[in-house]
Amino acid sequence: MTGLGRDIVVGIDPVGEGRLPLAWAADEAQRRRLPLRLVLAVPPGHDTHDVDDTPGRTAMRRAGADRLEQACGWVRDRHPEVEVTTAALCNDASLRPPRQGADEWRAVGDPMEAALLAAAAKAGCPDQVVLRQTCPRFAEAPFDSLRKRMTTLHHLPDGNVLVCLKGAPETVLTSTVLTEPAELLDRARRQATLLAARGFRVLAVAGTELLVWDLPADEAEHGLKLLGLVAISDPPKAAAAATLAACREAGITPILITGDHPATAHAIAVRTGLVEGGDAGRVVTGPELAAGPDTDVTGIRVFARTDPQQKLDIVHAWRARGAVTAMTGDGVNDGPALRQADIGVAMGARGTEVARQAADLVLTDDELSTVVTAVEEGRRVYDNIRRFLVYAMAGGTAEVLVMLAGPLLGLPLPLRAGQILWINLLTHGLTGVAMGAEPVSPRTMHRPPRPPGQHILAAGVWQRLLVLAAAVTAVSLTAGVVARPMDLPWQSVLFLALLAAQLGVALGLRARLFTTQNLFLPASVAASALLATAALYVPALRSLLDTEPVGWSGTGLALAAALAAFVTARLMRGAFHRRA
Repeated sequence: MTGLGRDIVVGIDPVGEGRLPLAWAADEAQRRRLPLRLVLAVPPGHDTHDVDDTPGRTAMRRAGADRLEQACGWVRDRHPEVEVTTAALCNDASLRPPRQGADEWRAVGDPMEAALLAAAAKAGCPDQVVLRQTCPRFAEAPFDSLRKRMTTLHHLPDGNVLVCLKGAPETVLTSTVLTEPAELLDRARRQATLLAARGFRVLAVAGTELLVWDLPADEAEHGLKLLGLVAISDPPKAAAAATLAACREAGITPILITGDHPATAHAIAVRTGLVEGGDAGRVVTGPELAAGPDTDVTGIRVFARTDPQQKLDIVHAWRARGAVTAMTGDGVNDGPALRQADIGVAMGARGTEVARQAADLVLTDDELSTVVTAVEEGRRVYDNIRRFLVYAMAGGTAEVLVMLAGPLLGLPLPLRAGQILWINLLTHGLTGVAMGAEPVSPRTMHRPPRPPGQHILAAGVWQRLLVLAAAVTAVSLTAGVVARPMDLPWQSVLFLALLAAQLGVALGLRARLFTTQNLFLPASVAASALLATAALYVPALRSLLDTEPVGWSGTGLALAAALAAFVTARLMRGAFHRRA
């Protein structure tokens, strides 16, 4: 934001008022429990694209698996405990008992693996500690985004070796991994697709026993038996659809990039309103991106089965179009994209350490709506900065113009140095600080974002600044010129009119004129008006500022100047907010 943090100096003005709204931003962020870095880091005028690895699923996933009975229809001899026990062994997560005074178990590690542990416990399987003691692991082939499966090897009490495997159905339900009839594999694939289309996250579980094994774990990924499918319910939060709708209203384009099954991704996207059904909700997979490198990814809203490099490529594509990207994620695979995005946002409660270290910001509540709230707060701060700059620079410019034009109208020395300092102190001090606390404008989150390269005084702001400066100058000089033939102390009348006109502008620029959310502003305007009157009637101030009482006639001229400036500001404010 060009020009932020610079002192605005017009005539004699030692205060860097441009920073005042930022001080209010810190206080407001603390009050609303928003990360201040998020409020100030989100470019409030050009928050255009939110690339979400898991939109709508921003709470800790449930530690349980749904549809287990139907999903385990492929279990031999109809014993689902065999399947879930295998899934519990092929697992790096753990469940911690409730703390004192709490009644909920805590998941440590990947939430999906924790859900498998909970399902195993509900199915009557031995405790996780007992399982690991009875069947100790001695080798593993960890999950990665390319293999999309995990394999572990365990010693059994009888001396044999147990092979446990779980992974994405399309990488497990193949003849190279399983020794199952083609008809059974086809049925399993259809069942996996049906479950995924309902929004479930589906895993295929396989295993076998070997007499002995001394090769790497990934070499054991063949000749296995299919134990079943597990469908894990990971539903969107109730507020997910409203949050994504708020994003679109604000000009933010939400995009889903996930490693889930394409049918799962589509079901979640439709359920949250991210896309519509039919062709408009087309899902593009990682293999499709790899097969067609020239695909325009900026026209796609849902991606599935993507690898870390493809997530990074999507972020690059949006940035190449000049968009500002915010990437949310929680996994290790999200790290490169989180670091490359303009704003990387990691989930604090369920995010991995890799994601938190790669991100610019960490959401402690894992709520995507916090990002939307921070965008709103950032826009509020930005609007208040622009409003203050218009107010302060218009007033400063008017002071300069009064000093230059006054002699041409027969006013030899329009204002003295002390009077100018008093005006600046009252208009840019209390009132300037109060303007930084103005509430959010009614349609802040219903307007499109501004272009990233737009100057802070662009979009007609500087033109309105000049109009207000000219109006304040005109009404102030008019008051002084009228006061002179009335045998009034014209210099004091001009002093009071110039100060009153600026205070009128401060009130006229309010987005919500009669709001009670920031009573500090009208109170500060009233206090400034009283201090201005004191400068005319308190002997010590009169001597210091070289002023005289102006009487009711002079006060009437000043009030007329304030009213004229207020009306002009209201007219300009309407045009300003339509284009801002």
